Amino acid sequence: MAIAFTFPGQGSQVVGMGKELAQTFASAKAVFDEVDDALGESLSTLIWEGPQEALTLTENTQPALMATSMAVMAVLKDEYGIDVQAASHVAGHSLGEYTALAAAGALTLADAATLLRHRGQAMQRAVPVGMGTMAALLGASEEQAIELCNLGSAHGVCELANDNAPGQVVISGATEAIKAATEAAKDHGVKKAVILPVSAPFHSSMMEPAAQEMEEALADVAILTPKVPVVTNIAAAPTINPQTIRRQLVEQITGRVHWRQGVSWMVNNGVDTFIEPGAGKVLTLLVRRISKESKGLALNSPESIKDFAQAFNASEQE
Repeated sequence: MAIAFTFPGQGSQVVGMGKELAQTFASAKAVFDEVDDALGESLSTLIWEGPQEALTLTENTQPALMATSMAVMAVLKDEYGIDVQAASHVAGHSLGEYTALAAAGALTLADAATLLRHRGQAMQRAVPVGMGTMAALLGASEEQAIELCNLGSAHGVCELANDNAPGQVVISGATEAIKAATEAAKDHGVKKAVILPVSAPFHSSMMEPAAQEMEEALADVAILTPKVPVVTNIAAAPTINPQTIRRQLVEQITGRVHWRQGVSWMVNNGVDTFIEPGAGKVLTLLVRRISKESKGLALNSPESIKDFAQAFNASEQE
């Protein structure tokens, strides 16, 4: 079993995530406590009790998803002896890249939490609410998405934001431009276009003010050499260079998430099992669309963690 750890991004959050882990394992509770201390508030209470509307605010969602994923990683290590170096690579979708870096020891848990809180606030400040949005183009090729972006651009910024999997591309930009692109989608052979419930046009040039803020914030934070290579969103290729990581975290704010290409690179370089620690199973489902021969496994409960740990340790003894 050759594994990579992949960490989810915005949209995977749900009230109650990680609560059973924290109630069951002291190591998981310690992660949430440390994140609470770093932020100077009880984010864990919001994660476990809601309301959903507050958890969905990007400044809360980002550190909350990171904390939940890191709680799973803590349980794997402390209860089952599986640490990040059991994987050949790590990767994370958008904000999940910060989780990947924390898991790989390049960022401290406290720094990841404060950076993600800052990132969420900066992204929301960059564009007034209602002025920008995103849409998923289902059944669309990259070429069809580019055609629609060109059409939408007559009404404002309209750009490719995420290439998630074959047939799932996300566009981002000015609200009117995205609406125009989605309304024309069927005429361009796209199966379905769905406006996403997000509060800003992430991964578009409209996020430039947030990129400038994050460049300043990242300049003050130590980034160490990760224990395993990180396959980044921007390059869809691995790096262990702290300066490359720092630069690409800034570029990632306005740049495209090359998720399909990153997963494909890992498959082509020996990874056969993708482990998604944290909330939901979005990345696990994307893996199945990207690579039919690869396995994806979401770890979000004590039972799923135990089952994976037993299977992994058994495979290591063969």
